[in-house]
Amino acid sequence: MKKNHLKKALQDGKVVFGPFLKFTDPAVVEIMGFAGFDFVIIDAEHGPISMQNAQNMIRAAEIVNITPVIRVGNNDEALILRALDIGAQGIEIPQINSSSDAVRAMKSVKYSPQGERGVCRYVRAANYSSMNKFEYFKSANNETMIIAHIEGVEGINNLNEILSVSGIDVIFIGPYDLSQSLGIPGEVNHPLVTEKMNEVVTKCRKNKIAVGTFADDIQTAKKWISLGVQYMSFSVDVGILYEVCKQIVEKLKK
Repeated sequence: MKKNHLKKALQDGKVVFGPFLKFTDPAVVEIMGFAGFDFVIIDAEHGPISMQNAQNMIRAAEIVNITPVIRVGNNDEALILRALDIGAQGIEIPQINSSSDAVRAMKSVKYSPQGERGVCRYVRAANYSSMNKFEYFKSANNETMIIAHIEGVEGINNLNEILSVSGIDVIFIGPYDLSQSLGIPGEVNHPLVTEKMNEVVTKCRKNKIAVGTFADDIQTAKKWISLGVQYMSFSVDVGILYEVCKQIVEKLKK
């Protein structure tokens, strides 16, 4: 399996940036790589992306040296296995609310002795069996990232026990789902949301676990980076295209 430059960057304390992707065209991945993003999150939870789409998007990511991450629909070993087998270097797993959720995710991602991932070396991630099987199993455990989504009050209340589970690379705070859990859906800059997110950042940094979150404007992204977020997911491909097109049309019509 290829070296995971994103994982190394986070271990070195660097801040990394990448958008969520909903378009199915691999060209979008190439564009994001040429633009200078560190990673892309191929969104298989929301939107039309299939595993076949995702596989071609991962190929594109490798061409432009950008790390491919897949967000799966839920904490399901079959979904996680398929995403890993096609070559995802990171898996974002939603709704991690307890240590048992975190353990389940870790066991689905890692081979023995850390986990219980289904074993098959006749997959793209193992270069279709051309890679030495023992090297593959070892490198897959070392290079694959687990990004655990904390998206509600339950997960925040159980954060200490979640952090006790080894193997998690990033705790990702979902601000929109968190706002809904707090009864203020969409108010991602509400003081209560900010307070809870700060609580997560503080605990994670104390435990030397990288923190990620989502922002759809530059000001908010910079705020969370200044407060300790390393893994910054900035906006969504469809939203980026819409905003740029809107700005162009407004300027042309003036």
